[in-house]
Amino acid sequence: MTAPITVTDATFADEVLKSDIPVLVDFWADWCGPCRMIAPILEEIAQEKDGKLKIAKMDYDANPNTPNSYGVMGLPTLLLVKNGEAVKQIVGAKPKRALLKELEGHL
Repeated sequence: MTAPITVTDATFADEVLKSDIPVLVDFWADWCGPCRMIAPILEEIAQEKDGKLKIAKMDYDANPNTPNSYGVMGLPTLLLVKNGEAVKQIVGAKPKRALLKELEGHL
């Protein structure tokens, strides 16, 4: 079982952009209630999609450069990166079923 990994501005390129499999980046913050709500959902998805999808968590406040470069305005924002390119952005907390539907066709 694979748990979500933590990425920073410094590790984003190696962990996300150069990944062999798609990566769903969760931009979150401690003060964000909806971010805490989706955390266990993302952990479930990470386990269920092990080998097909990697979940990476990035603290928005500690790492402002990466979210700013992708136009992240609200939290939580999920960014799906495939082959080094951002292919989907999901803003706001959504139920697991809705998140999986958003990811369909990209995995």
